[in-house]
Amino acid sequence: MTDNYEKIASDNLRRLYEYLPGDLETSLPAEKKGNDFVFQAFGETCVISPAAITLGQTPCPSVLAILISLYALHAKPEPMITLPFRAFKEWPGSMPYVAAFSTHTEQILAPRTEDIYNSLTLIKDAISGMEAPAEISGDFSFVLRPLPKIALCYIFYEADEDFPASVTCLYSGNANSFLPTDALADTGEYTSRKILKLIEE
Repeated sequence: MTDNYEKIASDNLRRLYEYLPGDLETSLPAEKKGNDFVFQAFGETCVISPAAITLGQTPCPSVLAILISLYALHAKPEPMITLPFRAFKEWPGSMPYVAAFSTHTEQILAPRTEDIYNSLTLIKDAISGMEAPAEISGDFSFVLRPLPKIALCYIFYEADEDFPASVTCLYSGNANSFLPTDALADTGEYTSRKILKLIEE
């Protein structure tokens, strides 16, 4: 039975292919294979086709399919501008999502700070990661790219005698050019979920 999320993702795909941009391959960017577009998303090989979106050679979960289809619908030749990184609350219209973003993207990682530190190489290798710029503060930090033109900078503060561990997640400077604000929040959440999955495997 098709749920509402699957219907939304399917409708997004229909809209994408109905008026398929001639420069989509460059704008995503992706490798074009016939009518399919192949690129890395959330640490997996993603294939957008007229019929479906697959992630890691399996059907893409419906919420992620919505995110990826929205990313394709918003694709444009504009390059990703990484710096300055921006807090989620800086995006227009973010206020209704700020609390959920903090809970589902940042706070869920804080209890696993030590495990994440011990798995830095694994995490960065899996999600197109890199070192954070030198000017980023925190006890440790890194940058991940869950989508080709959206980078997330995770900043970790380890627990001490006065404060518990905490996490801040920032976005590349023009991330809102490639996704609407609510989808940016979901991108942070699902990237954090991927981090947790990686350290638990």
